[in-house]
Amino acid sequence: MIDREGYRPNVGIILCNDVGELFWARRVGENSWQFPQGGIQEHESPEEALYRELEEEVGLTSVDVQVMGCTNDWLRYEIPKRYLRRYPRRRTCIGQKQVWYLLRLISSEQKVCLDSSEKPEFDRWCWIDYWSPAEQVVFFKQQVYRHALQELAPLVQTAC
Repeated sequence: MIDREGYRPNVGIILCNDVGELFWARRVGENSWQFPQGGIQEHESPEEALYRELEEEVGLTSVDVQVMGCTNDWLRYEIPKRYLRRYPRRRTCIGQKQVWYLLRLISSEQKVCLDSSEKPEFDRWCWIDYWSPAEQVVFFKQQVYRHALQELAPLVQTAC
């Protein structure tokens, strides 16, 4: 599903632990790390997409996390032209617009399971310092990560 401007609606998931560290995952077969994220399907709310993606990518369900908050608006990034996929008779996706959710893990981290879906997104994960992801993620996502982390930071400080 791509909107009129060419953006794919998406949810981003920032998962923190009790000491304010963030869940950081490596994409399968790549040396590329990021937060879990995924597209919002037609007739699905952002919150429904959040829980579906959380379970598919990380193996956690709603009982394993507490929603601390989300960004006030869509955050957008554009995909560099060299990475764009073009298909005949389909609108080209130029980027993603995302609602970012901040979650706190309330279950044991042992419940994290990266291969709970048919096609796993990640093959490794770790806890990382709160501000590090904005510098470590692929360059075209850095501004969105920075914005989401800044907006949601006060919620982490009150939770830990």
